[in-house]
Amino acid sequence: MKINSNFLDLKDSYLFSTIAKKIKAYQEQNPSSDIIRLGIGDVTLPLVPAVIDALHKATDEMAQKQSFRGYGPEQGYDFLRDEIKDYYARKGVALDRDEIFISDGAKSDLGNVLDILHPDNKVLIPDPVYPAYVDTNVMAGRKIDTIEGNQANSFKPMPDESYKADIIYICSPNNPTGAVYTHEELKAWVDYANKCKALILFDSAYEAFVGDKSLPRSIFEIDGARECAIEFCSLSKTAGFTGTRCGYTVVPQELQFDGVKLNSLWNRRQCTKFNGVPYVIQRGAQAVFSKDGFEQIMQNIAYYKENALIIHEALEKKGIWHIGGINSPYIWLKCPDGMTSWEYFDHLLTKANVVGTPGAGFGKMGEGYFRLTAFGDRARTAEAVERILKNS
Repeated sequence: MKINSNFLDLKDSYLFSTIAKKIKAYQEQNPSSDIIRLGIGDVTLPLVPAVIDALHKATDEMAQKQSFRGYGPEQGYDFLRDEIKDYYARKGVALDRDEIFISDGAKSDLGNVLDILHPDNKVLIPDPVYPAYVDTNVMAGRKIDTIEGNQANSFKPMPDESYKADIIYICSPNNPTGAVYTHEELKAWVDYANKCKALILFDSAYEAFVGDKSLPRSIFEIDGARECAIEFCSLSKTAGFTGTRCGYTVVPQELQFDGVKLNSLWNRRQCTKFNGVPYVIQRGAQAVFSKDGFEQIMQNIAYYKENALIIHEALEKKGIWHIGGINSPYIWLKCPDGMTSWEYFDHLLTKANVVGTPGAGFGKMGEGYFRLTAFGDRARTAEAVERILKNS
């Protein structure tokens, strides 16, 4: 028996464990300190009433023989797939029900989709980046190239003919930078992928935060994307499902390589390895797309976006370079006074009792930058901003 030795090539997941250790050590030495966390990537507002009502109703159904549900369809119940289909239609994107697959979140499917792709495929990943993109490909032993995000390109790297890729990762709005690609910029990536016969894995987990109608919320708003892209989305940040777990993946029927439809391969993979999202959770997810539910979740998103605006305006006032914070819950800033990411972390922790996330944890191009998030309490966010202004 042999292990998958590719796992030994993974770097230690030190980022958040190191943050936790630093906070613990500081609190032990300063027990009266009042620390505000703006590094959290989790939501803090509760599930909206429409979702809670739907979860309760579905739970009651499971208590009755006549309405009990056992195994559901691996692709998801039609009632939820149809709601998502209608949701895309409101964005101007036409989908077939069979192109929508319900999942327990975007992270799972972004890793699992690699099952249907050959290990010899070359991968192109932007840097800085959500670490799971890198780690799942390292686990599979794939060759990874990175394309650099920086201030000059507003952390939105564009295709370059010198890169030869088979699989391309794009996240917009981006985690960690908060940058959002325009239609024209995504069109360049779609054209590049079609020319290279490459596959784009498009992470749209934060699409609900895009308020600017001139910006795309789905890659399928771009002509040619149905021939080269899979889209992954989640209700984690859209509707606060981080602890409830539900998302969806869109695999167009036109998407094929070597004459084989990826929709069919993904369906086969799911039917073999996945038993579907629980019925109760899918009923809660259905309520997200109802009139009342959608209005309620948009109120939560507006709350987070107001937090982001508070941070954005404070950094503007201080003259600190940053992006994000308008159509994204993330704010990506340049560390002041030439500090490294970890130096600025220590500075904010000890001087302001505020915690963020060092950009170096997201790749080499993140060094010298810092991520703040808007997923906190309003009053605490405002207080944290005042502390940052006084100590930057």
